Amino acid sequence: MASAKPRVKVPKKASQGEVITIKTLISHPMESGQRKDKKTGELIPRKIINKFTCEFDGQTVFSCDLDPAVSANPYLQFSAKVDQSGTFKFIWVDDDGSVYETEKKITVN
Repeated sequence: MASAKPRVKVPKKASQGEVITIKTLISHPMESGQRKDKKTGELIPRKIINKFTCEFDGQTVFSCDLDPAVSANPYLQFSAKVDQSGTFKFIWVDDDGSVYETEKKITVN
């Protein structure tokens, strides 16, 4: 699904030991597989993002499983403590095996 587009907000700078707020949103239909197409009456196939992971320099800082009850365009917000400059990597995994990734750097003073 080429239309899935991840967006992430991470502060560009932080103080050592600061707890920052990270916000993510991905454009995705999160189709549960239970709705019917209005024209054909056929079930619309299930297509959800089932796993989200955030890593900081290779170490997982936040991870969650998503279920069909999650609305379209899932938004996640969480906190992370930063002790050093580095790169956050965000990974969304779809039912069909598609993986969507993006990265954001942060500078710690």
